[in-house]
Amino acid sequence: MRYQRILLKLSGEALVGRLSYGIDPEVVQGIAREIADVVASGVQTAIVVGGGNIFRGVKGAAAGMDRATADYIGMLATVMNAMTLQDALEQIGVPTRVQTAISMQEVAEPYIRRRAIRHLEKGRVVIFAAGSGNPFFTTDTTAALRAAEIDAEVVFKATKVDGVYDADPKVNPHARRFESLSYSHVLSHGLQVMDGTAITLCQENNIPIVVFDLSVVGNIRRAVQGEPIGTIVGGYCEIK
Repeated sequence: MRYQRILLKLSGEALVGRLSYGIDPEVVQGIAREIADVVASGVQTAIVVGGGNIFRGVKGAAAGMDRATADYIGMLATVMNAMTLQDALEQIGVPTRVQTAISMQEVAEPYIRRRAIRHLEKGRVVIFAAGSGNPFFTTDTTAALRAAEIDAEVVFKATKVDGVYDADPKVNPHARRFESLSYSHVLSHGLQVMDGTAITLCQENNIPIVVFDLSVVGNIRRAVQGEPIGTIVGGYCEIK
């Protein structure tokens, strides 16, 4: 494997599968099997999961809710997803810990950096839930923050598309997919990779971001092996 300690960012929407809302157990089990395969190869794996399949704070605020309240509700949604993924992993024999940025000791550990690293060193998967614990920050930013804190070598962003394009490939069939981009190009051109705060955090800590398609079976392992799938942000920039 190319990487020994990774952070995998999963969107909440990735758990929906064929459903219109919520969590598809078959999809979660499939993701769990792929993660288990990587962990069995000795890769220390941390995960940040979003909550958009249940509740998205930005949409709640747009509907008239107080933004901070909406974001806190979204954080609770990420805990539900994290516990679901934890259950799927442990059912196939992968020891997993959920750590939350909001204290809820009856169902998960509080986030403690040194404890998280110790879990990883012991071969346990660590799922970081409840975002950063603060409103107005996305789970993308949480992924970048936690990756820096645990000294992850890379952030893998698993999405529904096979990389970063210069336009929406669903709308423009001639959209160009990039193989490698610099942080500054992504920021200056507003490309839809992660939010600006997350990109800046990764840039400052020299953590590359690999964007790839989660729906292709085996892609998590391919990404960890360093195969050229998707788009890497933080390498050379193919656009001058």
